[in-house]
Amino acid sequence: MAKAKKVSCENWLCWLTKLLLIVGGLNWGLIGAFKYNLVDALLGMGSTPARAVYILVGIAALHKLWWFAQKK
Repeated sequence: MAKAKKVSCENWLCWLTKLLLIVGGLNWGLIGAFKYNLVDALLGMGSTPARAVYILVGIAALHKLWWFAQKK
């Protein structure tokens, strides 16, 4: 059986991606379980900072998809 190529996550971009995905995941969990949007509560519903967080979480997800594709 072939060994999987090890790809480490040691740079700042990888750690930032992890953090943003955790924030996004927790926010979606709160929305699903309690109908409570933490990002909107902290930054204001529809505000520019809240939208920036959502955009960054989306970019982080794309980065992580690329990262997983590199593991093949």
